[in-house]
Amino acid sequence: MEKITKDMTMGYIVKEFPQTAEVFQRYGMGCLSCPTAQLESLEKGAMLHGLDITALLAELNKVVK
Repeated sequence: MEKITKDMTMGYIVKEFPQTAEVFQRYGMGCLSCPTAQLESLEKGAMLHGLDITALLAELNKVVK
């Protein structure tokens, strides 16, 4: 079962799972402390960055296992 879902905000994910920050950095999503990241869902953030949500979710969940 996935611990991280596409509906969670990026701010919540990094706060709960600090080890995910490296994955976000690799995907070019470096502004995790900005207000938008605190409110935006992972799915919306991925869409705005032109990223594949499935691949991003898989990688995020791999680092939190």
